[in-house]
Amino acid sequence: MILNRNKMRFIIIFLSIFFSTTSLFAQSNDNCIVTEQYIVSGNCGECKERIEKAAYVKGVKLAEWDKQTKKLKVVYKSSKTSGEKILKSVAKAGYDSEKYTATEDDYEKLPECCYYRTGACGD
Repeated sequence: MILNRNKMRFIIIFLSIFFSTTSLFAQSNDNCIVTEQYIVSGNCGECKERIEKAAYVKGVKLAEWDKQTKKLKVVYKSSKTSGEKILKSVAKAGYDSEKYTATEDDYEKLPECCYYRTGACGD
């Protein structure tokens, strides 16, 4: 009887450890923080504001666009969003990226100083 009791304790302890470590791995994968950079066309400070605002979809923790390098840096939770969702939102705001092109209608909604396709100068 004592042997059975010890086996039972061992099995319970083993299963407890197994399930707790499995759930920890599942949580860490769901909350993975990703940092990526993309090229996004734009001209001026107004572009910067619009691009960063558009990039802040659900799950984005940081969005910074550099006017000189044309690089958009995003930090986000991969369980909430993706680089594709972020860039689609930026394209919807009128800005081309290395993966998505804004429609003519969305592009034409921009102020004239933000017309990067025609070579307009920004601030």
